[in-house]
Amino acid sequence: MSDLRIQQPDDDAALKDWLHVHNTIIPTHLLSLEEVRERAQRHHLEVAYCGDELIGCSTVRPPADDTMTATVIARVLEAHRGQGFGEELYARGLSRARELGAEVIETVVLSSNEDGLRFAQQHGFVEIERYLLPGDSIPWIGLRLARS
Repeated sequence: MSDLRIQQPDDDAALKDWLHVHNTIIPTHLLSLEEVRERAQRHHLEVAYCGDELIGCSTVRPPADDTMTATVIARVLEAHRGQGFGEELYARGLSRARELGAEVIETVVLSSNEDGLRFAQQHGFVEIERYLLPGDSIPWIGLRLARS
């Protein structure tokens, strides 16, 4: 992992890389570049590379209002899973959420993403809800970190 580089997407090329990872892992909720630009204003986004190869991305949704709850999402392209990249993205996201004042950490996983669900559960997340977004047929699973 010595060649791992994680950065905030600060130009359209990096935003497109973040978008590619998101849309590959979440094909039921495809985003446009404009939607990603808007998200980058509200959330802390990062994109990860091993050398010059795109491997993943992350999102931290900061605590809203007085909930003290942040959402941390780490996504790694299938070919790069099981190599510790998800661990690094998740640790950075968790640290960022805590810096933003989060006392409760949640995540969301598309139910068809068995690797993502297993990763979340191995890191202490427990299911709190399942829901469908309008027009979706595959449920989302909301999870909360049960231990720090």
